[in-house]
Amino acid sequence: MSRPTRTPGRLARYGFGTAEGDGGARAADLLGPDGLRLWLPVEQEPVDERAGELLAALSRAADPDLALRQLHRIVEAEGRTTDGTESPLLAELHADPGLRRRLVAVLGASSALGDHLVAHPEHSAALRTAPDGLAPLAEGRLEPTDGGNPVAALRTAYRLALLRIAAADLTGGRALEQTMAALSALADATLAAAYEIAVTELADGTDRPRLAVVAMGKCGGGELNYVSDVDVIFVAAEDADLPAATLVATRLIHICGLVAWPVDAALRPEGNRGPLVRTLASHLAYYRRWARTWEFQALLKARPAAGDLPLAQEWIDQLAPLVWRAAERPEAVEDVRAMRRRIIDHIPPKELEREIKRGPGGLRDIEFAVQLLQLVHGRGDETLRAPGTIPALRALVAGGYVGRADGEALLRGYRFLRSVEHRLQLQALRRTHTVPTEPAALRWLAAALGFTATAGRSAVESFRAEWVTHAAEVRRLHAKLLYRPLLESVARVPADGLRLTPEAARNRLEILGFADPAGALRHLQALTGGVSRTAAIQRTLLPVLLSEFADAPEPDRGLLNYRQVSDKLGSTPWYLRLLRDGGPVARRLARVLALSRYAADLLARDPEALRLLAEENELAPRSSEVLREGFVAAAARHNDPVEATRAVRALRRRELVRVACADVLSRAGALAPSPTRPDGAKRPPPGLADITEVGTALSDVTDATLAAALRAARASQPAPEGLRFAVIGMGRLGGYESNYLSDADVLFVYDQQAGTDEAAARTAAQAIAEELRRLLGVPAPDPPLGVDADLRPEGRQGPLVRSLAAYAQYYARWSRVWEAQALLRARFVCGDADLGAEFEAMIDPVRYPAGGLTREQIVEICRIKARVENERLPRGADPATHTKLGRGALADVEWAVQLVQLRHAGEIPELRGTRTLDALAAAERAGLIDPADAAAMAAGWSLAAQVRNALMLVRGRAGDQLPRHGVELAGVVRLLGRDDPGEFLDEYLRVGRRSRAATERVLNA
Repeated sequence: MSRPTRTPGRLARYGFGTAEGDGGARAADLLGPDGLRLWLPVEQEPVDERAGELLAALSRAADPDLALRQLHRIVEAEGRTTDGTESPLLAELHADPGLRRRLVAVLGASSALGDHLVAHPEHSAALRTAPDGLAPLAEGRLEPTDGGNPVAALRTAYRLALLRIAAADLTGGRALEQTMAALSALADATLAAAYEIAVTELADGTDRPRLAVVAMGKCGGGELNYVSDVDVIFVAAEDADLPAATLVATRLIHICGLVAWPVDAALRPEGNRGPLVRTLASHLAYYRRWARTWEFQALLKARPAAGDLPLAQEWIDQLAPLVWRAAERPEAVEDVRAMRRRIIDHIPPKELEREIKRGPGGLRDIEFAVQLLQLVHGRGDETLRAPGTIPALRALVAGGYVGRADGEALLRGYRFLRSVEHRLQLQALRRTHTVPTEPAALRWLAAALGFTATAGRSAVESFRAEWVTHAAEVRRLHAKLLYRPLLESVARVPADGLRLTPEAARNRLEILGFADPAGALRHLQALTGGVSRTAAIQRTLLPVLLSEFADAPEPDRGLLNYRQVSDKLGSTPWYLRLLRDGGPVARRLARVLALSRYAADLLARDPEALRLLAEENELAPRSSEVLREGFVAAAARHNDPVEATRAVRALRRRELVRVACADVLSRAGALAPSPTRPDGAKRPPPGLADITEVGTALSDVTDATLAAALRAARASQPAPEGLRFAVIGMGRLGGYESNYLSDADVLFVYDQQAGTDEAAARTAAQAIAEELRRLLGVPAPDPPLGVDADLRPEGRQGPLVRSLAAYAQYYARWSRVWEAQALLRARFVCGDADLGAEFEAMIDPVRYPAGGLTREQIVEICRIKARVENERLPRGADPATHTKLGRGALADVEWAVQLVQLRHAGEIPELRGTRTLDALAAAERAGLIDPADAAAMAAGWSLAAQVRNALMLVRGRAGDQLPRHGVELAGVVRLLGRDDPGEFLDEYLRVGRRSRAATERVLNA
């Protein structure tokens, strides 16, 4: 009889022939009359319903061709007769759907387990459904097997247990965590059995040693994979146990290598160079003196596994205090980070992007981040001391150390990557962590992981997309958690300081120098009381914040300010998450709240502004153009002028927070922001290091505020057509030298078209100016901006607004020399730019007189200066330390520079500027001031301006007197980045004396 022609046909629809590339021809042979007798080649259909069910099961395997080939080999190995008798295994598969599902899943996913079943067909019975209908247990237990050779029997028992675990894993009978736990339990059982075999092989008369086998690594963490070295450490009780214990440990390693997997004892003290077995005392001596950070990191996963379990637990308990102090080493956090970088550096470049374990975005990224957080935070929180990655990560999330979303993303990534690792290793029971590149291998892997083709995307493409997504998220979160700046700060806090129990907290507060420990403790209890997630995160943050507050002159005030901000924002989802995850935000906030009442008051009014502390560029001042556009746009969104101005004042408050926080942080070392310039380079922030930039930033904010308020005022006040109106900045505003509490010194000028009613124009301009002042003076929670026009002609007795012609007439006929001096700082701020330019051109001959000053005018200026010094210096003020009117301070330098400008700017255009230091530098270049005197004056002016701003930041209110002692002096010194108040005060007096002497030489020249 001739053999039927092979016609695969419908077999390809079952998925056969994909790997072979033959359209199912090979499957037709294996399934046909000369094979398993499940397929009718002529009819192109299963022989019966039972055969159809088995074919359907095979089609669902990860690799249907592999499953079929292996099933065929097993049936052949059964020794099936050719007399037509059905294979016993096939009969069982037809009768037991559970067995069919489990066996086919194993055969399609693991060629190695298939080979084992071919060698031992009877072992397929391990996958039978129990009489009660339940699947066979897959918990990693070893069941006794027959055999005279105990090692061979142990190998058989191990393979049977592994077979059950794999079947449960592949058919969804066990989740990933259960599979890892079962594999770890199987490792424990195998170690224990090998231990007993080794002990029985000891020479007669040898006492049984007290030897503990401690599981480390993945086995210790209860997260073992299918094929991995099992890391262990051997511990003997006493020196007398060492000879026999070493024999047992050596034989155990050999047995496990024959039965299951290599046993790796390289994590022991001194690694492979050290003795295989040490006593408990020897271990303790080593870890106390010599152990490195990575060795303590490894101990996080230590767990009793076999042998003398009480001894193993004693070893773990004795080492625990050392483990939970390891993070306090100065180098500990960086050691862990460096170890992770070294692991990546040792990956072959061609495998870097395919490594799911060691590569970027791999399992090691998750494990290192979790372990570092455990080492740092676990000192004070025992709930974090779990050996496994998943339990530890869940505990970190529950404790508020990791955000919920971040924790869930890491858990998803970990489960995905471990599932990929399991499938890769299960295929050939070979240790691998590298995703293959061959198309057939990738198709198998995607199918083994449950990916299927969808419209427009193959199963492999779906797998790659998910892999890339998880790897990118893991890499991002690894960097976020492992390099979180808060970690170093927490690590520096002693372990006792992390436990905010009432007694421990009170002791900690006293040590840190809180003046009112009882009051501070009440704040702590209010912030950390209860079991809410908010309280948990506060318990994480506060030990670090307390240390920051303690560095300030008034720790109690810093804590009080922090509580006030937290009370307002504590229930806001982003607040504590930002402090925990937002880089240096928590420590920056602590410094700001502890050192600056001004900034603390602003944050209390606008707590959401603390988001600015998270981004470097958010702490850079906005340009004048950006500010003006933003403020005017905010005003334009409201028809009601009061609402428009309220919006503008809120923006001004936010900008004051920006500048003040940058100022406070400018000398804070690593906390200082470094904004990025448009060209990508870093630039220093505005701050006490550059007082001119602070003055410019604050003046720009005032300019924008006045521009927006003027728009609102003009929109609400009727005015003749063609009325031009401008605001001229004077004083510190005009000189770009504003401070935090400066009023806006201004002049109001208008001009009307020819032929219009002068009285109507004047009335309208007056109404606009008054409305602008009213809008900015309306009571509001925002800081006020006073608009001061007292420098106008005739002062308060003169009209608030004048026309350009009236100003010209006044300055030509009646102005005094001090008014010309005041005009040196006049500049256009807002309104009609052409009118502003015309005003500046009109006053130039007045402030820059062509012939300079007469002797009488010079004497008059010096006389007025002396009178101001005598009359305006507050009663009881110390002229040596008064930052405005004191010796060598702001007024001294400004009067001297302005005198030089009045005398010489008419003929030297370089002197025509409103900024004091610019004019001083120009005078030096022109040879009008000796370079040494110019340097002394610049130093005196700059230091006085820095101290004046610092005083306002510290006090939260205006004040020009630098105290000679007390917390305010200490606060100023701290803000200026100095350490010793006494030394700083001596420096201030010395700089002031030199500046005063220089200004007197200039004034008397």
